[in-house]
Amino acid sequence: MPLHPDSPAVPTPLPFSFELYPPRSDAATLALHDTIRILADAGPAFLSVTYGAGGSTGGRSLEVLRRIRATTDTEPMAHLTCVGNTYSGAAALIREFLDAGILSFLALRGDPPAGSSEDAAFLGDLESSAQLVQLIDRVQAARVPYTEARVPGLPGAAHVQRRERAQIAVAAFPRGHPRSRHPREHIDALVAKQAAGATLAITQLFFHADDYLSFVSRAREAGVTIPILPGIMPITAPGRLRRVLELSGEDLPGELAVALEIEPTADGRREVGVAYAAALVRAVVAGGAPGIHLYAFNHHDTVLAVLREAGILTPHPHKEAAR
Repeated sequence: MPLHPDSPAVPTPLPFSFELYPPRSDAATLALHDTIRILADAGPAFLSVTYGAGGSTGGRSLEVLRRIRATTDTEPMAHLTCVGNTYSGAAALIREFLDAGILSFLALRGDPPAGSSEDAAFLGDLESSAQLVQLIDRVQAARVPYTEARVPGLPGAAHVQRRERAQIAVAAFPRGHPRSRHPREHIDALVAKQAAGATLAITQLFFHADDYLSFVSRAREAGVTIPILPGIMPITAPGRLRRVLELSGEDLPGELAVALEIEPTADGRREVGVAYAAALVRAVVAGGAPGIHLYAFNHHDTVLAVLREAGILTPHPHKEAAR
């Protein structure tokens, strides 16, 4: 049931990626292994794995990242947050990820724990994601300042080469950060993250293409040159929409909300959510988005359906099995 049947077609191939979170039970772990396999088979640029506030799921995050590294050809991306981290603790965690072969990170300031004040006291030693970006770069430089390639036929000789630098992504906020003190603070923050060494930005969710496109335009005018990936979340239930709006502070997307409320079946609501997200994908790509990042909620069927309906993926052999 497409909400926007006249949305422009998407050019292919277009890079896409997915966000996952660590499982909370053994049964969820087995299900996530299947999801990783199926999502990786679709050919994403990377699979990112969230990291619990204050390190609550740090060990499980690393397990998932290792699983992606060991069983797929897809790049794993580790989330890191400033919340509750000391310099030494964050540096140790970064080294642990690097030792596991992880070379892609998403550096986040993070949200305050429930019930904490809105000042910076909850952050620990790291006060901004820009500082975390710099720390990732310094830890990697200290661990591998350069690499050496042997020279055939000359024992002991080597070519000294520059190390492969980590890709460090950061968050961007199309409609402003909830704790921004002035209208341009989120743009200034993105400029600072880029100056600190960020190589990619991924937006928080949004529901209207103009929110993303106008944000990118303002960021470019301010001097941001790194790619800005739109983060899109397919919403397939009214309760999920309400919860997302509570957490994000986004305005109610009226067309989507009404369509979800009046649709009587779960399958019908899924079609509504997929169609809305696919139309959003087509619109932002038509406006110049360099790729698409989808929040998967640890399920592969919905996000792959969005990509198929948007014209990014052809029908996939896993489609029927995933339903």
